[in-house]
Amino acid sequence: MPEIRHVHIDRYISPLREGGSLPAIVEADDGFLYALKFKGAGQGTKALIADLIGAELARLAGLKIPEVVFGYLPDGYGRTEPDEEIQDLLKWSVGINFGIHYLQGAVTFDPVAHDIDSTLASKILWLDTFLMNIDRTARNTNLLYWKGEIWLIDHGASLYFHHNPSAWKEQSQKPFVNIKDHVLLSRASDLNAIHEEMLAVVSEENIKSIVELIPEEWLEADDAISKQLYIDFLNARRNNAEAFLNEAINAR
Repeated sequence: MPEIRHVHIDRYISPLREGGSLPAIVEADDGFLYALKFKGAGQGTKALIADLIGAELARLAGLKIPEVVFGYLPDGYGRTEPDEEIQDLLKWSVGINFGIHYLQGAVTFDPVAHDIDSTLASKILWLDTFLMNIDRTARNTNLLYWKGEIWLIDHGASLYFHHNPSAWKEQSQKPFVNIKDHVLLSRASDLNAIHEEMLAVVSEENIKSIVELIPEEWLEADDAISKQLYIDFLNARRNNAEAFLNEAINAR
């Protein structure tokens, strides 16, 4: 498992869009731009954990993911920011945040305008079903088209079991009914063909390696969540893969 680089955030440039996570384009001390999600946003560190797990599993599956970094904000950062809401966000986000390399010139994937291979569509849909990602719909694809390829971003709405962690076992066994709204459902005709390959991606070893990447400070806000909880949930989800696979096939 490759290490994730730590960068120091030098400059807040502009917000990317409205919404609970209030991501922004920032510049880091390595000279690159990143799309940064803040731990002090309304969705908190759980969205960052889901983003990290989703991105790294997607990378292991051979899917295109912008480089992930841990973006550090020092104490006192943002005091000169004129927007009070942004100033508060930066104050609450001191420490480690989640960033991805900003793909300048990328456009939002359009299922009408852009072609996608059925195998690629199937892998994306399989992973989103495994992670219970409710946010890859036609209205908000969270896919970018850049340099002739499709890139995945934003898995923050995945793994929503952690908002009610006491019910994690029950959630791990549930088929993912929201798959009926997935933007790639009609293109994902190879689900059976890629099933074993994707199961190998979400092996116990890979799950443990990725979960170990979670910064400890992201777990401090909620005593009910832990690295072991994510490992247990993801392994249980894998062991119940037939249920969510069949739900996706039936939805097609």
